[in-house]
Amino acid sequence: MVEESTLSEAYIMIGGPQGSGLETSAQVLTVIFASHGYGVIANREYHSNIIGRHSYVAMTVNSVKTPRYFNYPFHTAAFMDAESVFVHYEDVGENSILVYDKGLDNVNIDNVVSIRSDTKERLLREYHAQGIDPTVRGITNYLRSSKGVQVVGLDYKSILSILREKFSVPLALARRYVSSIIVGAVVGSFGIASEDVIREGFKYRFRGREKIVESNTYIASLVAKEVMSQVKTFKLQEGRAIDDFSFVVSGNDVVAIGKVVGGVRFQSYYPITPAQDESFYLEGHMRITTSRGDLGGIVVFQTEDEIAAIGAALGAALTGTRAATATSGPGFDLMAENISWAYEAEVPVVITLYQRGGPSTGMPTRGSQEDLFAALFSGHGTTPRIVLASGDHEEAFYDAIKAQNLADKYQLPVIHLLDKFLANAIVTLQPPDLSNVMIERGKMITSYNKPEPYKRFSLSDGPISEFAPFGVKNAISWYTGLEHNEYGLVSEDPETRMKMVEKRISKFFLADKEIPEEGERAVLLPKDINISDVELLMVGWGSVKGVAVEAAKVLREQGIKAAYLHIRYFAPFPARYVSSLVSKVRKSGGLIVDVEHNEFGQAAHIIEMNTGIVIDKFILKYTGRPIYLNELVNAAKKIMKEKIDKVVLKYGA
Repeated sequence: MVEESTLSEAYIMIGGPQGSGLETSAQVLTVIFASHGYGVIANREYHSNIIGRHSYVAMTVNSVKTPRYFNYPFHTAAFMDAESVFVHYEDVGENSILVYDKGLDNVNIDNVVSIRSDTKERLLREYHAQGIDPTVRGITNYLRSSKGVQVVGLDYKSILSILREKFSVPLALARRYVSSIIVGAVVGSFGIASEDVIREGFKYRFRGREKIVESNTYIASLVAKEVMSQVKTFKLQEGRAIDDFSFVVSGNDVVAIGKVVGGVRFQSYYPITPAQDESFYLEGHMRITTSRGDLGGIVVFQTEDEIAAIGAALGAALTGTRAATATSGPGFDLMAENISWAYEAEVPVVITLYQRGGPSTGMPTRGSQEDLFAALFSGHGTTPRIVLASGDHEEAFYDAIKAQNLADKYQLPVIHLLDKFLANAIVTLQPPDLSNVMIERGKMITSYNKPEPYKRFSLSDGPISEFAPFGVKNAISWYTGLEHNEYGLVSEDPETRMKMVEKRISKFFLADKEIPEEGERAVLLPKDINISDVELLMVGWGSVKGVAVEAAKVLREQGIKAAYLHIRYFAPFPARYVSSLVSKVRKSGGLIVDVEHNEFGQAAHIIEMNTGIVIDKFILKYTGRPIYLNELVNAAKKIMKEKIDKVVLKYGA
């Protein structure tokens, strides 16, 4: 074994059929790296079927920081099946390590029925142009000879047969252990073969099932040693010292945790990808026990559809319970009428919206940022709401709490926007700082002792009225989707109508006045950059943040003064702050480029609507796959050098 140069950051890919244990491999690898001080992010891309179709995981491992982006070429790729070899043959580069099952050598791409015809036709055109025989052996020979890839062919069947001899695992169950071969292949490529190290990852995944832990650990360690004997391994720099307690969580998990910390005690949902995992997590943690004792529970209610889901959340909110619902695009469409109702009736409710590829059913398991217009404008009539979008897992945790506070404070519906890339990405996360976390219930009252009848929609105490939940003695109230008077009783009197319209809209204007723009509703990154020196300002939102911040850093290292403007609130929009920054960049001759996961540049249109500023440079991606670091850096340089208006990104299978 000869070690390659030491890496501070490594890019890894693992692939296999859906339902084959690939997610288990990713979890185990994340824990192994995290437990030794490495920051990790892992994202699974998969088809919308339960078992059989192609799935893969991209990972970034860093020894000095917590990465929030992906890159290529991959240093290591480990594949379970032939389809992964056929589809991802170009994702590895010189000296990269590819581990595959040599028992698949004779498989021809024409015999892989799970590959869709359009994908197969595209790949065959590529193979023909490069003179590649369309078999697994043909692909691996090409990678060895033309790209300098270190190819390791292992006999997976022989490896798995050891399980029967050593651990009495029946042959029918042995295939489940292919995921441990993948783990061993990856850690071995980085010179890791210690059973103690590998065991940590399997203990996390199979806690309390010692026999399974030991058998998986044995296979993974065996494979790691074999890989190390055949290749020049990579070596990661020593990881950081870590706290005794850290999280390995997905975006769904961290939003669910944030909701519990933020006081949510009722969550409704109808199962829909990729939102459902948040509610599944809450269902697994419905009893809340802390060092202060038992704090009660959270009710998680699966409804018959999304109309019922938001209706149930509104009903819970009227009792004074902190209530939320979670959904994705098609489900959000069904909630539009009740969002209007929540605004009319001034009911605080949070809708967590996980974006996926649309329109209609679209691509249920792929990511996008296509629901911004829907989040802002769905619902008839004038129905402003607060819309905030999280850029990473840390923001998602605090935003889950903040959304509840904002809903209560302004008695408005709040849309918390995330996307599939955040929802499904697994990351290492240090425990959040709870010292400044507060639960703010706004003007909710628990008793009413005034001599005059209670006016739920009183016009005498500013735009936000006292909210007495159902059950408060002497506080009788009426709720309707119709226009109403101060008591909630139906009224179409023109003067009453005008006052109620102005009351409701004034709450939104108040939020615009009170929520800070700089640093809260929009953030310039890096924070210490001189905006007047910026040559390239990328503007984006949501999960674009991680890769855009890193791309700006790479560009600065290459002599281009780049920065990223991260928009966190789209309603109320930080118009004054954004206008100021963009004007300063343009005044000094810099370029403004919109970066988004949609084909229309939706955020750029919202900026124009709120500021009058037209952004006419775009870097867009709408394949449903995440933006990778290299493609964003190259696109930014292309726009600057060639003075073109738009680059469409395409990387990713």
